[in-house]
Amino acid sequence: MIKIIYFLILTSMLFAKVDYSSMSTEELLAMMGYVSAKNKVAFESELKQRVATMSKKEKMIYIKNLKKKR
Repeated sequence: MIKIIYFLILTSMLFAKVDYSSMSTEELLAMMGYVSAKNKVAFESELKQRVATMSKKEKMIYIKNLKKKR
């Protein structure tokens, strides 16, 4: 029974839409490079919107992670 519950939770997570706007900028920066292809457009859009309000430290992490992706 517990295995069935875990399976249902896992499958619902796979099909659920991810809401990146509710995540902190730090969380988004940590996820760079690990987002699935189907969620990549929404993720990058949300991240680009936050660049203007990032602190210097966050911008440095963002630029560093961008270089790693390429």
